[in-house]
Amino acid sequence: MTARTEKIGIVGSGLIGRSWAMLFAGVGYKVTIYDIDNNQVTTALDDIKQQLKELESSKMLRGTLNADEQYACVKGSSDLAETVKDAVFVQECVPENLDLKKKVFQGLDAVAGPDTILSSSTSTFMPSLFTEGLKNNKNVLVCHPVNPPYYVPLVEIVPAPWTAPEVAKKARALMEEIGQEPVSLSREIEGFALNRIQYAILNETWRLVQDGILDVKDIDKVMSEGLGPRYAFLGPLETAHLNAEGMISYCDRYNKTIYDVSMTMGPTPRFVGPQVLNSFKLLHRTRQRVFNGDFAALQKARQRINEEYKSKKNVTDTSAITELLKYSNEVENELRTTVVQAQEVAPGKYELRITKATVKMDNIPYKHCDSN
Repeated sequence: MTARTEKIGIVGSGLIGRSWAMLFAGVGYKVTIYDIDNNQVTTALDDIKQQLKELESSKMLRGTLNADEQYACVKGSSDLAETVKDAVFVQECVPENLDLKKKVFQGLDAVAGPDTILSSSTSTFMPSLFTEGLKNNKNVLVCHPVNPPYYVPLVEIVPAPWTAPEVAKKARALMEEIGQEPVSLSREIEGFALNRIQYAILNETWRLVQDGILDVKDIDKVMSEGLGPRYAFLGPLETAHLNAEGMISYCDRYNKTIYDVSMTMGPTPRFVGPQVLNSFKLLHRTRQRVFNGDFAALQKARQRINEEYKSKKNVTDTSAITELLKYSNEVENELRTTVVQAQEVAPGKYELRITKATVKMDNIPYKHCDSN
């Protein structure tokens, strides 16, 4: 691939910033990743290099370049002006604090060129809350990734009221170019789309536990063993369309049931009070039973799967797979996020791809990912 000259700025060198840097470097963009602390920048660059090598060795490296070529596209800086200079696109990845976002975007606005697109990774704040009054606010929008962005492709593109339409279109095209799957909101709205859907599920989950209909363990099974596998490959509308003779038939058949059940749902819970502590204790106790107070069992499971992958054997230790699928979130710092994605490699056969291994099993159309 011919080397590119376009520059991308990444502001914030944490896990999200590193993932963005790797995605842009994967197709040859020149990436500068910024942080106020040089030591943090160095740590981020070292981690990016390690991740790229690990992904390449496990045949999960994304993009059109090899690991060394991708890493050569990335450099670090603790100078914001240097990071933004001549960049066609800047992705902000600082912590979710509104005052901090305002300060960062004021700083970006002061040094960015008139055509540089300024994008935020925020999952919480509508772009109008931190971009009003900026001289280049027509170039500002949100590109909200799902954590971790390298493994989960969805990106929500959310314009502010003053975002130029062509800016949102360019951002979408850029997301598609680097291999993400963008969805474009027509206007900003609290929670965007993913969190509004996620919160609707969480709200009813909370109500069912609060009312004693299901306990914490069984309510999670409704998702992990039911809705989760169903929605891993099909959205709710496509599922409804295929659950009858098309969407018209589905609505004719189920509209009254959906409405009647929905009317029995209670008020929006506030997630405070005794149920918070009770749920935490039950979830924590479950993890302790499985791991006996530590994560050594999971690490051994990961090693077994990796060894079998290297020897090109199918993984037969289903208990190890189960451990990886269910408890990846709790060990992110120790083992790096474990993400499993299924791809159909033959009729009825799916390949489960884990961060450091490939697991082949029959008839398991299952995908498990972090979502925040």
